[in-house]
Amino acid sequence: MTIACSHNPNTIDEKVDNLLSQMTLDEKIGQLVQYNGFWDATGPIPQESNTKKKYEDVKQGLVGSVLNVYGTAQVRKLQEIAVTQSRLGIPLIFGMDVIHGYKTAFPVPIAEAASWNMQTIEQAARISAIEASAAGINWTFAPMLDVSRDPRWGRVMEGAGEDPYLTAQVGIAKIKGFQGTDLSHEQSIAACAKHFAGYGFPIAGRDYNTVDVSMVTLYNDILPPFKAAVDNNVATVMNAFNVLNGVPCTGNTMLVRNILKHTWNFKGFVVSDWGSIMELATHGYARDRAHAAQIAIEAGCDMDMESYAYRNDLKPLVENGTIPESLIDDAVRRILRIKFELGLFDNPYKYCDSVREKTILHATDFSKEALQSALEAIVLLKNDNSLLPLSKNQKHIAVIGALANDKDSPIGNWRAQALPSSAVSVLEGLAKYTSNITYVQGAVLNTNPAGFTHKVSINETDKSGFAEAIAVAKKSEVVVMVLGENCFQSGEARSRSDIGLPGVQQELLEAVYAVNKNIVLILMNGRPLTIPWAGAHVPAILETWQLGSQSGNAIAQVLFGDFNPQGKLPMSFPRSVGQIPLYYNHLNTGRPAGFNRVFWSHYTDIENTPLYSFGHGLSYTTFAYSNLEITPKKNGEYTITARITNTGTRVGTETPQLYIRDIVASVVRPVKELKGFTKVTLKPNESKTIEFVLTDAELGFYTETGAFTVEPGEFEIMIGSGSDAILLRSILVLK
Repeated sequence: MTIACSHNPNTIDEKVDNLLSQMTLDEKIGQLVQYNGFWDATGPIPQESNTKKKYEDVKQGLVGSVLNVYGTAQVRKLQEIAVTQSRLGIPLIFGMDVIHGYKTAFPVPIAEAASWNMQTIEQAARISAIEASAAGINWTFAPMLDVSRDPRWGRVMEGAGEDPYLTAQVGIAKIKGFQGTDLSHEQSIAACAKHFAGYGFPIAGRDYNTVDVSMVTLYNDILPPFKAAVDNNVATVMNAFNVLNGVPCTGNTMLVRNILKHTWNFKGFVVSDWGSIMELATHGYARDRAHAAQIAIEAGCDMDMESYAYRNDLKPLVENGTIPESLIDDAVRRILRIKFELGLFDNPYKYCDSVREKTILHATDFSKEALQSALEAIVLLKNDNSLLPLSKNQKHIAVIGALANDKDSPIGNWRAQALPSSAVSVLEGLAKYTSNITYVQGAVLNTNPAGFTHKVSINETDKSGFAEAIAVAKKSEVVVMVLGENCFQSGEARSRSDIGLPGVQQELLEAVYAVNKNIVLILMNGRPLTIPWAGAHVPAILETWQLGSQSGNAIAQVLFGDFNPQGKLPMSFPRSVGQIPLYYNHLNTGRPAGFNRVFWSHYTDIENTPLYSFGHGLSYTTFAYSNLEITPKKNGEYTITARITNTGTRVGTETPQLYIRDIVASVVRPVKELKGFTKVTLKPNESKTIEFVLTDAELGFYTETGAFTVEPGEFEIMIGSGSDAILLRSILVLK
């Protein structure tokens, strides 16, 4: 039974301190413990020893949070045990990986980022929170803010790509969507900025691998999205798995205790990633589990996800004087504060409304919002001779590729509670426009499609369907080929050394092209792929990612011109894996292009440039840029304006992008850096003036010590339709 407060505290901090003063050391440590999964709490008490121990721990108030427990009946029963049977009745937080939707599947995060529309991204997160909260969840392990320059890393599908500025804006939008304007609202859930930090820079692109970067890279490219998240009141932060410059992030005092909690004044709590405290010993940074617990709590990790290190080893460390109890108190304060902010002490069962669950999860249709999100995520990479959009009167359309008839892969990885095979397939979407379709699979993509925990076997040999595909292609006016990855070929632990089209798909593409060059290639994937042959030969290419529930409908609308594509790449597409890591905001080097005919920084067998650059994306119309002007303001800010005109024949939406280059600096700066973007919709022949504002925040940079500086000198100001399509340039002189 809950113990009454000794006085009547008003503020959350007073309430936290009041409750903390009543807690035993065991109860304090319990708040730092997170367990995964439980028994069916609506049934009998478990007898299996480990599960029974978890039950007893909840009953004794020795658990602070659980993950992967969902559904109002299950959540309520478990919460009742914590609230009514433990001594102090402290409620649990219920967490889950709600990454791009709970039941309604939105596009995977890299696809959402391709929309460059923060309102659409925020709305998707808001709906995700509405659905998840209706099922008892009040904490999501999202957004992932790991900037990455290596598409071999499978988790690029879960982030926003290679640029820190875009990643920060996407993170802010998702945090606002998840948390709303009031964290205590019944439809708000706590967000979690992950993975802190550097996880997106693994050597060789191999998941969980070592990260070794300069402090300049850390401060300027890796940390800014996390700083933006903290500035926008993200409730929690998650440690990264990796070693960063020799120190595992979960035990990295500089990162967590010094930068995050001290310099940035982060008030929320930090949770380890799954088992990452125990992995301190595996890394060779801790002697054993107890030593790992000591390192992690001293570094500033507040909650232990599934290592059992805090549960079993913190109390002896306090009792023998190895660590002060004040470290435990600080962590407990942070966790209790979030519980109070969520309103769990006012109503522990606020997320357990079965009527709301039934109404929202079974009666509310968010397909319109999922469709809009999917439409905006599609990127038109290439469209020679205006092959797209297809005519609605087109005869004899061949559709080839196993993914065209796949209703599961479009849902993507990290799918929460989206129903398997519930997406609209490409074939289903096309059928709403025409019956003049002949579909053949051409080639099996997988020999045994597998779940998250199993290796996916790729079809490397079976070409038995090629002959039928070739025969159909010969008879067709246009061939729509749907190729790429299934949903389990990207994501966590899904790094690939070869990021071309998996299996025999490249051979199928070339075989079909040999008999019909009129091909529209639809790419369905969770990462950038190396497609140099397609880039050189196929006339039209659409990057459709894994678009979620409404995938097929969105693709069909773009193919037939009912929606004009507007997506822009959040990550460069390399020509070859040999170029990786590849990113637009690179340094110039001392020997750039044009330095010398032989002795300059290049490859002898391939261009330096990507096949498709960051920010690239075409439209069914065309845009012209003019009248770049820079106007200084009295407060030291600069207004940048330009004029955009739709010079084509269709209504279209363009995303003008503002880049800068600090030409001479005490720390060498990139050849260009994104510092602003906007979206503008124009009718044919319509023009609009767009405006950006540059402040010290955009013009400055971090030194290797973490000091932020703005240096006088010349800055090149660039506006364009992509990082490789700069259309306007001018010089700003900062005095």
